[in-house]
Parts: sequence; structure tokens; C-alpha cells
Amino acid sequence: MDNDDHGLKLVGVLKGHTNAVTQVVCVPENPNIIVSASRDKSLIVWGLGQGDRSVSGNVVVGKPLRALRGHAHFVADASISVDGQYALSGSWDKTLRLWDLQTGQTTRRFVSHTKDVLSVAFSADNRQIVSGSRDRTIKLWNTLAQCKHTITEDCHTDWVSTDGMVLSRFGISQIAD
Repeated sequence: MDNDDHGLKLVGVLKGHTNAVTQVVCVPENPNIIVSASRDKSLIVWGLGQGDRSVSGNVVVGKPLRALRGHAHFVADASISVDGQYALSGSWDKTLRLWDLQTGQTTRRFVSHTKDVLSVAFSADNRQIVSGSRDRTIKLWNTLAQCKHTITEDCHTDWVSTDGMVLSRFGISQIAD
């Protein structure tokens, strides 16, 4: 396959979803595992290989290890915990789900948004979760699926620091405990 302008080379395509892919996430601690989210209402956990050849001669760069199913609508976003043990998904079904990547099971379901969940993230210590929704709220959750704080102001400049300690809105910082 051809090189692009940045010297990168396409080595293969991962096939498994039946609709558009909305997100692909990985963690540096385990670069051989990625999770993809899709409009087919699922996530797929992929194991990446070394580019072995299939019987047909095509290069196989990864295979689906398990499908994560349970959402009733498009999965808009996904995140993987820092330790690589869990995935988090946000869906147009107004929920978040916490998935155990070893078993493929939902361990928690987060319900409080009134419209599509568009964005999800873990804190750096995996103890807190942040979600953003089309209902114009940002919610801070613990991992037991309890909503601890909701930001309802009109916000377009929100930001969460990578250490998970600061939420910033309108240039005003708040410490999120």
C-alpha cells in the first residue's frame, strides 16, 4: 500500500463493525489492544498482530477478541482506563457503560443524562469519570455509577486536565475531588 505525505504506511484494515466507526482508543501500557466504537451499537476489542498473512494472502494486522454489546443506540465515544482493564462507552441511548475488557461484560451502567452522551473520559487514577451530553451538561461520576456533580452552565470551552484534578470552564478553574 502507498505511503502518505507523512511517511506513514497503511498495513491493513480491521473489519468487524457493520456501521461507521465513531472512535478508536488505546493505552500506551498495552499497545497490542485497541477498542473501537461504532454506530452499530457495539464496541470491539481488537488484538493487534505482527502482520501475519491469511490463507488468501492478505496481511492480517489484528483480530476481534470480543464484541461489547448492550447499548440501544449508536456508541459515540469510548475511553480505556489507564491500567487497560476497563473501557468506558457513551451512547446516543443516553447512558454510559463501564466494561470489563477481560470478560466483555458491563460492570456498571450510568444513567442520568437526558440526551445523547457524546464524550466520556477516565481520570488519571481511574477513580472518576467525566461525561458530556447533548443535554448540555457535563457530569462527574464515581466508578460505582453515582453522579457526584453536574455542570449545567452554557459551556463551550471546558477542559479536563490529564491528571484529572482540574475542570476548567469560562477560564475559571475548579478542583474536582
